[in-house]
Amino acid sequence: MKNENSISKILPVLFGFFIMGFCDVVGITSMHVKEDLLGNYSPEFRDTLSNLIPVALFSMFLIFSVPTGILMNKIGRKRTVLLSNVITIVAMFIPLIQYTFIMSLLAFALLGIANTILQVSLNPLLTNVVKGDKLTSSLTAGQFVKAISSFCGPFIAAFAASMLGNWQYIFPIYAVITLISTIWLMATPMPEEPVAGKASSFASVFSLLQDKTILLLFLGIVFVVGVDVGINTAAPKILMERFGMDSIDAGYGPSMYFAFRTAGAFIGAILLIKFSSGKIFKIITTVAFLGLIALTFTSDKVAVFTLLAIIGFAIANVFSIIFSMAIQSRPDKANEISGLMITGVFGGAIIPFIMGLTSDALGSQVGSLLIITISASYLLFCAFALKPRSI
Repeated sequence: MKNENSISKILPVLFGFFIMGFCDVVGITSMHVKEDLLGNYSPEFRDTLSNLIPVALFSMFLIFSVPTGILMNKIGRKRTVLLSNVITIVAMFIPLIQYTFIMSLLAFALLGIANTILQVSLNPLLTNVVKGDKLTSSLTAGQFVKAISSFCGPFIAAFAASMLGNWQYIFPIYAVITLISTIWLMATPMPEEPVAGKASSFASVFSLLQDKTILLLFLGIVFVVGVDVGINTAAPKILMERFGMDSIDAGYGPSMYFAFRTAGAFIGAILLIKFSSGKIFKIITTVAFLGLIALTFTSDKVAVFTLLAIIGFAIANVFSIIFSMAIQSRPDKANEISGLMITGVFGGAIIPFIMGLTSDALGSQVGSLLIITISASYLLFCAFALKPRSI
């Protein structure tokens, strides 16, 4: 009975990771906004403007990560997760009320706030219902669920376009899924851990960057999220530019990427049990870097999809490896480091914005791939620069 009780508490928390994956719809949304709303703008600025969608979302991680930790100490982990769900539902209805560029930016800014709150609070909530040796596998399962959500996004958009008549109906579908998650979590009683010690402040968190290892890993988070969001954003545009694909079919580019990122997360969780995370880090960053170079120059459609799959598989575990390395480097500052690393997710705002500027300047998505490859080169540097005691 106790085991059944535990499972009944774990499942609604794991389902929350599916909601966490909604932020990855930013890639296909950026593509559709460029096509639907920016046609009257000068071609030199369309990528820059459409890439403001991920900027609006991921810049919220820079602003709201630490305040969320402070709020969570006051209202509890479960209520903080529920708050994020409410904001997600509100965000999903904004494009239906008025589908304009400004309203799209507002919707994804709200989704960014909601996703920040969710990422800061959901992992700690899982520790309320999972203890001991099962915690690592449960956290891995959560990331696997998030990867499935990311993979499903383009298919849900395609279903909304073909069966419901408009791709925008993905937003009420997401709202309904979030509502189900909210009701399920509200109906599940969970213990709340007492708050120990004083809450972190901006100063105490960012002072950790004086540690060279923490700084190296923090920038790793910035760049790995930039690579992830960058590929998600650029993939459909690359397919449309090189092969003349329409926006719906081009949406399967991110699906290929996320499908293999999902597989990579699953297989990586197994390999990380048997092999050193430092060695795996070096291998997968090398593969991702070489894959991006090849993607920049290939003009074959099958090769593009294959390379998206390889890059997705390789990049799948970089975030979790960097995150765990940071925690292990200063276990006495685990809470502060967690907040700092989540703040680094704002790399998903900076990198796509620079990608947009570069691709508009060059008149080609090669500009976007150049910025993504430079970001991946930092990850490669990070993998080889870390000293053995840090990994």
